[in-house]
Formats: sequence, C-alpha cells, structure tokens
Amino acid sequence: MFDWLKMSAAQLGRGIGEGSIDPVALSQAFLGAIESHNLKDKIYSRVTHERALAEAEAAAERARAGQRLSPLDGVPVSWKDLFDTAGTETEAGSMLLKGRVPSEDARVLKTASQLGLVCLGKTHMSELAFSGLGLNPMTATPPCVNDVEAVPGGSSSGAAASVAFGLAPMAIGSDTGGSVRVPSAWNDLVGLKTTWGLVPNEGSVPLCPKFDTVGPLCRTVEDAALALSALTGAPAVDLQNTSLEGSSFAVLETAALEDVRDTPLQAFNQSVQKLRDAGARVDRITAPEVARALPLSGTLFTAEAYGTWKDVIEASPDSMFAEILERFRSGAQILAADYVDAWQGLEFLRKEWSARVAGYDGVLCPTTPIMPPNLRRLQTDHDYYIRENLLALRNTRIGNLFGLSAISLPTGIPSCGLMILGQPFGEARLLRAAAAVERRLI
Repeated sequence: MFDWLKMSAAQLGRGIGEGSIDPVALSQAFLGAIESHNLKDKIYSRVTHERALAEAEAAAERARAGQRLSPLDGVPVSWKDLFDTAGTETEAGSMLLKGRVPSEDARVLKTASQLGLVCLGKTHMSELAFSGLGLNPMTATPPCVNDVEAVPGGSSSGAAASVAFGLAPMAIGSDTGGSVRVPSAWNDLVGLKTTWGLVPNEGSVPLCPKFDTVGPLCRTVEDAALALSALTGAPAVDLQNTSLEGSSFAVLETAALEDVRDTPLQAFNQSVQKLRDAGARVDRITAPEVARALPLSGTLFTAEAYGTWKDVIEASPDSMFAEILERFRSGAQILAADYVDAWQGLEFLRKEWSARVAGYDGVLCPTTPIMPPNLRRLQTDHDYYIRENLLALRNTRIGNLFGLSAISLPTGIPSCGLMILGQPFGEARLLRAAAAVERRLI
C-alpha cells in the first residue's frame, strides 16, 4: 500500500482500472499519510476528508461497474489554495482573504471532479501568488524536498511539496510568471505551464488575469498529459511512439543563460548533451526580442496585479508580508499610457519570437538560473530577497510574456530543471517532445 504514495497518477489510475487498487483505500492511504506527516500544516492549508472519501466511494462504484469516467477516475489530487472549493476556505495564501468561503467550485475543479478526480484538499502558496520563492511568513512556508533550510519555490509551493513528499500523486497549481515551473524544478517534478486561455480561470483567485494560467505539478510527462485532459475535458495527448531521432531544439542564449549558477548550468549542459546523443539536432540561437520583452514585465505584471488588488490591499496593508506588499505597490506608479504601450510592444515582439522559433520542436533553457535560496536569509536580507526572486522567475517569465506553452522536467540533478518552451496552444507537440526528452533524462 505504501508504494501507492510513490507511484505516478497514471500508474494509480491503471491500477484502479485493472482492479488492483481500490479508490477508497487509496484515498485513505493518502489522507493517513497527510495526517501523520510532521510537515502537514506547512503543506496543506485544508484537508477535505469527507469530500475525498465520498468522491473515492463513487469512483469505486464506477470501477466495479466498468464505467470509469477517465484514466484518472479515483486518483487523489491536491489543489492550490486559489481554486474555489465549495464550502471550504479558499484564501490564496493571504490574511486579506481570511475566512473566505466560496459557494461553488472553480470551473477546473468542477471539470476534474466530473471526470472522477478525488479532491484531497488545498495547499499553501505565496501570498496572492505574487512570488516565485514560496516564502510566506503570514500563513506557512512549505518545505523544499532537497533542502530543509531553503524555500520550495512559488507560488505553487504547497502544491509541489504535496507531491514531492508523497502526500498527493498530483497537484494543480497556477502559473503567472513561473509559479508551476519554479517549484517543480526545485522539487524534482514535472510542471506544465499551459497557454493562456486554454484552461478556464473562472473561480480561481486572480493575480494578473491577462497572464494567469492553470497547470499540473506531477511526477511524469504522462501525468501532465492526463492532468491537462482532466482540467479541460479534452482527450489526452497521445504520447506513444515519441523519439528524439530527427527532432530539433534550440538553446536560447539571450538572457536565459546569463548569471546561471554552476549547478543549474552543469545540469542544463548535461541534459542538452543527452539530447544530442539521442539524435536530436540542437542549435544555439540568440533572440533580441527576449531582451526587449523581459523589462516589460515590470510594467505589465505589477500594474495589473495592483489594479486587481489595490482596494483590498490598502484597506489592510499590515496584513501582508512587507516584501509582497512592496511588490504590489510598485504597480501604483505605472501610467496607463505606459501599460498600453508595453502591451502593444509585447504583441510585436511575440510575432518576432514566433517567426524565429517556428521550425523547432522546442526551445531549451534552465528552468531557473539559481538553486533554492535560504529561507532565513530571505526574511532578513531585503536585497537578497529581491535579487533571488527576480532571478528565480527570469527564465520562466519568457514563456508567460510570449504567451507560450512550457514544461519543466527534472534533470537528475536535485533542484535543477530543464525547461522546454513550446508554441502557443502547442501543448500536444510540447508534451510529445517532453516525453521523448524525459526518457533520456531519467
């Protein structure tokens, strides 16, 4: 039974389908593991015991009748605490929303539940999702699986920890600037950033509505493909017969390889060589549009975030961690004309990028250029916090700014991820490429 806690979501789903795994016993195993774990309260903000068991019992009945709703019917999943859950507190990691209880599920949670996924509960996160570090002194800072003295990455911090520590086989998070991929990289998971608009955001607490995306954190690319299907209701991407032979990738040299620290750079270079050894063509490219786009994020993200939350924030600013409050308030200084100009400029740069990379199966770079920063120092050293937060999100932000699909894969070196940037709405091609890459990196 305890092997269940280490299995992929796809493996568990197959076990349910074959009759070797009972969904009720499976959910009980995960609920028991959660309750007995000494870091439970740093990972889960709420555990939905009654809902999980009721959903598991319904899945068990369907399995016995041969009427399963999806490959993940009966598989437990954790949810980042910004997805509305009917009757359960959904506070987005913020004291500003303390006691907020929605009356209905977020649309993605409804879809996943209708396909049989079992809701284990809600996981801790960075305040209002506005940090890539995962540090949250106001509610809880989840652990990093590779370093007890480091942060886990954010903002889907508890989501990553729930899977990495064996307290969920899969987690659902959100990604506005890297919030699925950074914690996935630092906790040796697969993290999929979906194209904006592909997965509905209705019923999720917003940060930047024009950039917010929904995606899974999981153990395998197969899990990511099945999760995407469960979030959208569309058929899962076929990952059969994928190969690196004859594929083509580009290594992004502009910005993405600057200031990369030794261990992530070593992991990246080794990964690229493995792809070449497997028969992939790997070119190195420069993309001046990336260097021009990255500074726009300061205007676009902060203006939209502050515009979304200013009234709530200014009604109770002392309820926020000072670093997050300062980041939000920086958006107050941005003129509407500058915001519009930044968006128009970004649309032009997106076209340049699309033309440059159209012939590749994916663009490669380190998911993050740094290792997980020290938790204690982040709380006492302002300059360190600002520098590490911006660096943590720098490479992942490229995918958000250009409106891309993207995925982070473990490299085999702890807390170092390989990111593949795909095309907008190119999840099928990206997942097939990632499945082939995954086999070489394991």
